[in-house]
Amino acid sequence: MATFKYKAQTPDGMEMKGVMQAPDEYTAVQRIRQKCPVIQEITPVKESGSGGGLLSMELGSKEIDGKSLSVMCSQFAIMLRSGQMIGRVMQMVADQTADKKLKKLLEQCAEDVEEGSSVASAMERHGAKMLPLTFIETVRAGEMSGTLETSFTKLEGYYEKAYKNKQKIKSVMSYPIFVMIVAVIVVIVIMAKVVPALSSTFADLGGELPMITKVLIGISTFFQHWYIVMIIVIVALVIGSKLYFGTEKGKLVKGKLLLKLPVLGKINIFSGAAQFADTMSTMLSSGLTVNHAVEVTGKVLDNALLQQEVSTMIPKIEEGRSLGDCMKACRFFPDNLKEMVAVGEESGSLDETLTTIADYYYNEQDHATQQAVSKLEPTIMVFLAGFAGFIVLAIYLPMFSMYNLM
Repeated sequence: MATFKYKAQTPDGMEMKGVMQAPDEYTAVQRIRQKCPVIQEITPVKESGSGGGLLSMELGSKEIDGKSLSVMCSQFAIMLRSGQMIGRVMQMVADQTADKKLKKLLEQCAEDVEEGSSVASAMERHGAKMLPLTFIETVRAGEMSGTLETSFTKLEGYYEKAYKNKQKIKSVMSYPIFVMIVAVIVVIVIMAKVVPALSSTFADLGGELPMITKVLIGISTFFQHWYIVMIIVIVALVIGSKLYFGTEKGKLVKGKLLLKLPVLGKINIFSGAAQFADTMSTMLSSGLTVNHAVEVTGKVLDNALLQQEVSTMIPKIEEGRSLGDCMKACRFFPDNLKEMVAVGEESGSLDETLTTIADYYYNEQDHATQQAVSKLEPTIMVFLAGFAGFIVLAIYLPMFSMYNLM
C-alpha cells in the first residue's frame, strides 16, 4: 500500500490538501475524484525508513518523552473541551509544539484525519515507533466510546506522573553517581601519575620497602601494562551483555535478576506494581475491556518477566475468571496489590482502586529508593576512606626509612 499526497478542488471550488493510501496512483486518483473532481497535483510520499541519506536521518531517540506527551494530551483535552474539531486541534497543537518529531507526526495525522481517518489509526500509521502502545490504545478506546476528551485527560495525568517519578529517581541517584565518577577519576590519576613517580624515587634510594607499598606499586604497574586489555575486556562485556539481554531469553534473565537483587529487587517490584496499576487504571477508565487492558499493560511493562506473567492472565480472563483470581498465580506482584484488585472488582470500582494502588506503590518506590541511597552514600564514603588510608600508609611508611638511606 502506497501513500500519495494530493492537492485538489471540491465541486464548490474550494482547494483541499490531503493524503491518500492506495495500491497505485491510478486507484488513488479514482478515490480522490469521488470527492474532488479536479486534481491539481498528486505525488507519492516517500516512506520513512526507506532511505533519504545521512542528512535526512533524525538524531536521538525515536520515542517521544513523557513530558512532551503529557503537555500534548493537556492541549488536546483543553481544545476538545472548547468544542474544536479533532483535525483542527491536531494542526493547532502541531503549530505550537517545539518538538520537531512530534510536530511532523501531528501534521501528518491531521491530514489523515481531515480525510476521514480515525485519530488512533492515523497515529498508529505515522507514529507506531514514536508513540507508546498505551497512548494509541487509549485514544482508540476514547474514539469508540465517544469520550476522546476524557481519554486525553487520563493520558495527561498518566504521563505526567510517570515523568515526575523518573525525574525524582534521577535526582536522588545523581549525587552517588557523581561521587563514584569523581572517585574513579582520582584513582586513575593516582595510579597513573603519583605512584609511578614515588616508586622510581624509592627504587633509586634502595632498601626494603614495606609490603603495603609493594602491593600499591604492583597494582599501579599492572594497570600501566594491562590497561588496554582491561578496556577491551570491559567494552566486550558491555557489548556482549547488551546483545544477550536484547534476546528474549536474556530479557527474562535480566528481569528476574532485577527482581531478585537484595536492595534493588524491592524497588523494582514496587515499580512494576505501580506501573501495572497505573496503566490498567488508565486503560479501564478510557473504556477498554479488562482482557484488552491486561493485554496492552503486559506489553508496556518495563520488566520482561512481569510482562510474561501478565500475558499468561489473558486466556484465563477470556475464560471468565476475575482479574484478582488470575493475579494470584503471579509470583512477583505484591500480595497487597492482588488483594486490592480483588476488592476493587467486588466493589465495582476497579479503575479507581487501581489509581489509589498506583499512587501507593509510587510512594513506596520513592521511599525505598531514598532509603537505598541513604545507605549507599556512607558505604561509598567508607570505601573511599579505606582506599585513601591504604594509599597514605603505602606512601608514608617508606618515608620513615628514607632518612636512614640518605
